[in-house]
Amino acid sequence: MSNKRNVTGITVVSSKAEMKQFLNLPYSLYANEEHWVPPLYIQQRDLLDRKKNPYFNEAEAEYFIAQRNGIIKGRVAAIVNHTWIKHNNQQTGFFGFFECEDDPELAELLLKVAGEWLKNKGMKKVIGPINPGMMYEIGALIEGHDKPNFIMMPWTKAYYDSLLSANGFEKEMDLLAYIVDKDTVALDRIEKAEKIVRYRLPDIKVRPVDMKNFKEEVTTIRKIFNAAWATNWGFSPVSEDEFNHIAKDLKLIIDTDLAHVAEVNGEPIGFTVALPDLNLALKNVKKGRLLPFGIFKLLLGKRKINRIRTALMGVIPEYRGKGVDALLHRETIIRGLKKGYIASELSWLLETNTDMIRVAEKIGGYLDKRYRIYGKELH
Repeated sequence: MSNKRNVTGITVVSSKAEMKQFLNLPYSLYANEEHWVPPLYIQQRDLLDRKKNPYFNEAEAEYFIAQRNGIIKGRVAAIVNHTWIKHNNQQTGFFGFFECEDDPELAELLLKVAGEWLKNKGMKKVIGPINPGMMYEIGALIEGHDKPNFIMMPWTKAYYDSLLSANGFEKEMDLLAYIVDKDTVALDRIEKAEKIVRYRLPDIKVRPVDMKNFKEEVTTIRKIFNAAWATNWGFSPVSEDEFNHIAKDLKLIIDTDLAHVAEVNGEPIGFTVALPDLNLALKNVKKGRLLPFGIFKLLLGKRKINRIRTALMGVIPEYRGKGVDALLHRETIIRGLKKGYIASELSWLLETNTDMIRVAEKIGGYLDKRYRIYGKELH
C-alpha cells in the first residue's frame, strides 16, 4: 500500500499535500464546536511523522482520507504497534485519528479500509481510537460534551458512538476523568491520610522533580512507570527514546510544584506529574497556528490558566495499597491551591482500576467525563 490509490472515495495519504489535508480536517470539522480545543498544528504534524516520532521505531501506520466531490470529509489511521503485540500476546492493531462527518457511508468506508490494512498485516482484532499509542490521546468522548477537554485529552463528536457501533465496534474499555476542585476537595481526609501513610512509612519523602537533572529524572520516572503499569489493560513498555521524546515536550510546560517523586530511604518508589491546562490558552489560537498572531494569544492565555491535569502517576508494585498515591495527590493539591489552581482533572483512570477510583473519590473527586475504547474482531 505504499503507492497512492483510491478506494471508493478513500485515498491513502502518500504526499505532503494529502498529509496537510489529513492534518487540517479537524480544524474545519470542529470549527463550530464551542468546547473543542484546537491542538497545535505543528505538534500534530510531528506526532504523525513516522520518521521523526520515536513511537514509530516499533510501530507502523498508514493514513487514509475520505473525500466527496473533492472535499475531505473524513480520515483514519491504521496502526500496528509491535511492542504492544509482543507484550500483550495479541494480534491486535489500532485505529486512530478517526474524524468523520455524520455520514454512515463514509465512516463505513474509512473503518473498512483501515481494517483491511490491519488484516493484511496479520491482525485478528482492532481497537481504538488510539492516537497513535497509549501514551497519547486515546478514546472517544462518551460523556462530558458540555465542557472543554483538558490538556492531552480528546474531545470528539457525540455521534462517533453511533458511527462506530453501526460498524460492529463494541465497548472494549472505558476511561474515566475525575475532577477535584476547591469546593469539593476533602482537605481533612487528605491530611488524615498523610499522617497514616507517614506513620506506616516513616522514611518516605516526597520531593519535586529536579529540573537541573532532568535527563536522570526522566530515566527514574520511566522505570517506575513501566513497573507500575506492567499489568494494566492496554499497557506495553515505553521505550527510552519514546519517553524522552514525550518528556522533551512536557519540559516546556512542567511546573516543579506539580511534579513529584516519592522515595523511601532514597530509592524512588512513585511519581506524579500534573500539568497546567494549556488548553485554556490554546482555545484562542486559531486553527492551532502559532503564526502570525497565535503565539501572542498563547502567551496571554497562559497567564490565566487556573486548572491542572494529573496526567501521569505510578507507584511500583511493592508499595501499592500503602497510600503512596494519596500522598502524591495531596502534594499536588495543596501546592496547586497555593498557586491559584482551582481544579485538577485526574485522567485517565481505567474503569476497572477500582483502587485509583476509590482514591479519587476519597479526596473529593467526582466523575466528569467518560471516554471509550472500542474493539472489533477482524474476519
